[in-house]
Amino acid sequence: MSRRPSVAVTGLGLVTAAGCDRDGTWSAVCAGRTTAAPDPELTGLPVSLSCRVPATPDHPVLRQRGSARLDPVDRFALAAVGQALDHAGLDPGQWDGGRVGVVTGGGLGGVRTQDTALARLASHGPEFVSPYFLTGYLINMACANIALRFGVTGPALSTSTACASGTTALGLARDLITTGQCDIALVCGAEAAVTRLAVTGFAQLGALSATGSRPFDTTRDGFVIAEGAGALVLERAEHAAARTARPLARLLGYGATTDAHHLVSPHPRGRGAEQAVRAALADAGIGPEDVGHVNAHGTSTRQNDTVEAGVLSRVFPHRPPVTSAKGSLGHTLGAAGVIEAALTVLALAEDTVPPTAGLTEPEPGLDIDLVRGTARKHPCEVAVSNSFGFGGHNAVAVLAQP
Repeated sequence: MSRRPSVAVTGLGLVTAAGCDRDGTWSAVCAGRTTAAPDPELTGLPVSLSCRVPATPDHPVLRQRGSARLDPVDRFALAAVGQALDHAGLDPGQWDGGRVGVVTGGGLGGVRTQDTALARLASHGPEFVSPYFLTGYLINMACANIALRFGVTGPALSTSTACASGTTALGLARDLITTGQCDIALVCGAEAAVTRLAVTGFAQLGALSATGSRPFDTTRDGFVIAEGAGALVLERAEHAAARTARPLARLLGYGATTDAHHLVSPHPRGRGAEQAVRAALADAGIGPEDVGHVNAHGTSTRQNDTVEAGVLSRVFPHRPPVTSAKGSLGHTLGAAGVIEAALTVLALAEDTVPPTAGLTEPEPGLDIDLVRGTARKHPCEVAVSNSFGFGGHNAVAVLAQP
């Protein structure tokens, strides 16, 4: 049996409520700073907190013709991928585009564009709806825009597994490399769904907090909706070495399962989530005891955090440090998996586990080592990043130092 090719992470980019760059986001997460704030656009709704990207992202790719018509989700995606390519030292003008792939993850697509089109249709009639409506709204357009702007002519795939979408994209991109279809895969999770309708929908489900995100805290009562994008450059290790690129991390393993239990509630024992974690470890060829850090899905909802903590305590009895970035950045829905994988890469590189912002009093009985208050210096070789989504989707990535 031939050995599976090693997959390196050679670049990353971030656009979040903490800033439109890698350093600003990492600094806020390590400081345990929350980005949630009252949102004037949500005034009058049951919940009006959100975590919005604080400025319009800027990157040369966004200065190209046609960028003004892009939905925010596409601008976030392009900015994050542009940053990741710069970080990786890759020039799209010099590569063989047929050996490059793109895989994106997102939950809702261009809902801002949809809102604008619906308002024009209702107030002025169909002739006032922009002909660019569909190219701004369709969920595959972040993927299509990345391929178009960066000259990618290999596989281009758009995935949607709700809040697991980003990690699902990571797993599919890994497969494009290990099966020999690509030398480079651009992975991006992007979401810009802080709209009145989306917020109302989540509020009606009882999923949102009006007071702030507090993952694993005894007083937690929901998440804060957020927007943003994360991007990773995956590369066949031999390809990266040939151009003397310095890997940031390795993508060792991936696992995915489906609960088949309920459309929005996790399995009460975390059956599918646990299977996904164990599948990712088996795929990586390691045991639970090799894992030194867990980036939890940690949504700050009552059910998710209890169920996930139970899974982690069963799979990892040695209690590696656990954190959730959602206390700081909010829940970016389909983008969360890639954003949090990028943060996990930084945690491995910096020998640092960030604190879980908002966590002051852990729920009694959670038998996991939650990092809170301040960041913890913690060198480790391997980390796990979890993502679980509506529909019962579970996706887990295993990352390691280079």
